[in-house]
Amino acid sequence: MIPISGFVTIAVSIVLMLWIFKMKKDDPFPKFTVIKVLIGGWLSYLISSAISIAALFSNHTGIVGDETSGAKAASGAEDESLIHFGVDANGNEITYGKHILDALIEHDVNVTAIFSPEHGFRGTEDAGAAVDDSVDEKTGVPILSLYGDADSHFPSEESMAQFDVLLIDMQDVGLRYYTYYISMYYLMEACASAGKGCIILDRPNPNGFYVDGPILREEYKSGVGQLPIPIVYGMTWGELAQMINGEGWLAAGKNACDLTVIPCKNYTHRTKVSLIRNPSPNIKDMRAVYLYASTCFFENTAVSVGRGTDFPFEAYGSPFLSGVDGYDFSFTPQSMDGAAEPPFEGEICYGTDLRDIPLESIWEDQICLDYLVDAYRDIHEASPEVSFWGTPDDKGVYWIDKLTGTDEVRRQIEAGRTAEEIKAGWQEEIGAFKEQRRPYLLYEE
Repeated sequence: MIPISGFVTIAVSIVLMLWIFKMKKDDPFPKFTVIKVLIGGWLSYLISSAISIAALFSNHTGIVGDETSGAKAASGAEDESLIHFGVDANGNEITYGKHILDALIEHDVNVTAIFSPEHGFRGTEDAGAAVDDSVDEKTGVPILSLYGDADSHFPSEESMAQFDVLLIDMQDVGLRYYTYYISMYYLMEACASAGKGCIILDRPNPNGFYVDGPILREEYKSGVGQLPIPIVYGMTWGELAQMINGEGWLAAGKNACDLTVIPCKNYTHRTKVSLIRNPSPNIKDMRAVYLYASTCFFENTAVSVGRGTDFPFEAYGSPFLSGVDGYDFSFTPQSMDGAAEPPFEGEICYGTDLRDIPLESIWEDQICLDYLVDAYRDIHEASPEVSFWGTPDDKGVYWIDKLTGTDEVRRQIEAGRTAEEIKAGWQEEIGAFKEQRRPYLLYEE
């Protein structure tokens, strides 16, 4: 295999420019000026087809450049956070620029395989759904699904033999239970084991401006959490990959992966990023990106998080909150693309609409546990026979414990602790994590 340091440098500008809301130092929640972040800058490590064979880990978010038709400008206006990805302010469908796969092939990179994450290469499949291998219709490149087998999301030895170097280019939202990073971690593990190079084309983290939530405990590792990091870890994939490598979280040990990170420019951890495309089917706009850290806790409980509506993760409700004071908003989940047979399908759910909360309040609250604490208390009082947390797995672990990475949050809620008291309990470990991650940061805090 050709070592990464020996790759032929090709002066090809493959950049992705995302709109950024740049914060002033003297105002924690200002109105914003618009700058652009360059993803990858000059891509100096393109692989010549004459000396190397590449695989790609990407999905529909791997857009090269910021070319869109009718894209909204990032002005920081509140209503723009509610404009769905894929349409402009007038509801017209947006078309996007070139995909990284097409750009690589155009520059004679021999891409022999595409690894796809949860939701598939095109980002349309339901959460956790099995996705079969396929072939990209445009290029003929085989798509190897990491979600084809319910028992393992690791790449096979056969698939790892098809390339020398893996290129990673995908937009994430920076939360521990958002599964794309787990696929990256597994692929790094496989590359280290097979002696393959790994190049990450880094992208900004839209939730990269804070760190919050408890650290994942070893006994609560699952398909929605694999690393000992907080729920909101405040790192880009390039930074996280360096931490995975440097902390020895790979089975082969410290720095076992032949890793190169191509950083983005004009990005810091104080910026707010507005994505141009939905990262997954039920993250429909930027407000959902920000609220996801707080509302995902309702998954697999007695409360709907709005799957099967036009506003998933931006509202919550339950049939068990009917008639309870303070829950005047209602919605009825329906089966739709990306949300087949959602929880409480066809039932009226009574709850809270979060779409009118100022963005500044969402950012300031960071993870807001009040939604979960209040809903648990009110359903427990109104319908004590209801199992709020759903059914535990065969090891007795509830889904909420997998999401939070511990059973402590659930137990404290059951004991009547307030959201503020619960959050105070994880502040010390957040401080320790910030120190632990510091050597791996590529961008100013």
